[in-house]
Amino acid sequence: MEAKLKLSAKLSDRIFGKSKETNTRKQKLSDRIFDIVIIVITTIAALLCLLPVVNVAAVSLSSNSAIISSKVFLWPVEFTIDSYRAIFTDKSMMWSMVFTIIITVIYTVLSMALTIAGAYPLSKKNLKGRNVFLLIIVITMYFSGGIIPDYVLVKSLGLLDSMWSLILPGAISAFNLILLKSFFNSLPEGLEEAARIDGCTDFGVLVRIVLPLSLPIIATLSLFYAVGKWNSFMDALFYITDPNKYPLQLKLYQIVVNSQSLDAAFAEGNMSPGMLPDGLKAASVMFATIPIVCVYPFIQKHFIKGVMIGAIKE
Repeated sequence: MEAKLKLSAKLSDRIFGKSKETNTRKQKLSDRIFDIVIIVITTIAALLCLLPVVNVAAVSLSSNSAIISSKVFLWPVEFTIDSYRAIFTDKSMMWSMVFTIIITVIYTVLSMALTIAGAYPLSKKNLKGRNVFLLIIVITMYFSGGIIPDYVLVKSLGLLDSMWSLILPGAISAFNLILLKSFFNSLPEGLEEAARIDGCTDFGVLVRIVLPLSLPIIATLSLFYAVGKWNSFMDALFYITDPNKYPLQLKLYQIVVNSQSLDAAFAEGNMSPGMLPDGLKAASVMFATIPIVCVYPFIQKHFIKGVMIGAIKE
């Protein structure tokens, strides 16, 4: 009787063992299929994002005749660098690049300083009126005065046609402030308590303890601020009339608008094909895009960490 029980136990173990192995293999197969599907979808999405950039780069390196005849798609036709030569010999375009870099650096540094100065106190539970301050900040994310009140405010402050009109009005983002506050809340309180026992002031705790631990989220928000300012042109369109203070994106906007006017003139027969500036327009787009793209690889590691850590909920 015992021998039969042992034999049946061995048979059941083999049967269930095989079924478990089969289920494990099926699970691994389904995981591999899922991974392949995700990789294919991600690759297609990446190509869809990359193809327009490649097309613009190809147009910027092609001749006007090839562009007009619609021969250019993903590879330059009748290769030429005349468009880039025209940009780099244009003093106003080069100064716009330098001016935009100056504005972007000042704006990013100032915005991060203000964001840190606002987020750190709001992360402290013993701050009186903290919920009221947070409510006021959140309201600004959904409601604003509008363009005309903003223009009147900038004018009344005497900032029109000034570099500071491109920096001060949007110097702090409520979303970024809340994101940084959530990160500060995720830091262990014991670190700050130990620093205070050692004699650190609140400012010392912020500089010596909190900020070194916050480099990923600071890099992420700095990239948000820098990219947002680099790509903005509406504020310059409203506040700046001096051509020497045009940022790069406003110059690009003018090129696009002028090219549309030239396209209309060419369609009416009032302009020769050689004057059609599609290559110059594409080269200007690449000229304005490449610098900010080159910055990303240097902070990619911090950027990914910051996005994940900053998403921690209080």
